[in-house]
Amino acid sequence: MNRTTLMALTLMTGSTLALADHGTHWGYSGAEGPAHWGKLDPHFTTCQTGNSQTPIDLANFVDSQKPPIGFHYQPGGEDEVNNGHTIQINYDHGSSITLDGRDYELKQYHFHTPSENHIRGREFPMEAHLVHADRDGHLLVIAVMFNEGDENPALTTPWAAMPDHPDGSAHLDRLASAEELLPKNRDYYRFTGSLTTPPCTEGVTWIVMKEPVSASAAQISRFTQSIGHPNNRPIQPLNARVVTE
Repeated sequence: MNRTTLMALTLMTGSTLALADHGTHWGYSGAEGPAHWGKLDPHFTTCQTGNSQTPIDLANFVDSQKPPIGFHYQPGGEDEVNNGHTIQINYDHGSSITLDGRDYELKQYHFHTPSENHIRGREFPMEAHLVHADRDGHLLVIAVMFNEGDENPALTTPWAAMPDHPDGSAHLDRLASAEELLPKNRDYYRFTGSLTTPPCTEGVTWIVMKEPVSASAAQISRFTQSIGHPNNRPIQPLNARVVTE
């Protein structure tokens, strides 16, 4: 993976590399909020000028014979980080998906509340992003929506160790499973978009699972309290893009 793509992958969740490389702080409100990201740093210009930005409101779908996703996951979430922008679970090597004959390795997953993407105008209380990269550095994100309902067992391990302060980290006693986050029905929407955080790099393949999963009110509240603020970028224009189903 080249340095530019590695930076983009890290910057996607607002890790300290963003500060180390550019010295630029960004956030979700005020003068450092999403409306100003494109002006905070020359590297962030795409946040303002891009035409294929994420998140979007998924609607007006185009029917398509989409290929099934081949999931090759195993438990591998071993380290958890609170980077001030989200809670991120870093994944060990060896888990991947196959789509269009291309393999994408799972690098990490993290959360947003409320959801960043909407479906037919509906906002969800929480959204997970499973971040993948292929051998050439192309990024693919699988988004999973959460409804408030039953407790989600897949959150038990990372939630028990969740760092409460920015720059806090924890090594998980038991490997977390990304596959347990996925709904039983693996049907999905697909569109081309961007990172949802600076530098808002475009060319990211987005897979949004059609079927939401559940999380309890206490689990959603636990995440919100740990981050201390909503961490969702506002909806971006669809422009000429197509969302397939």
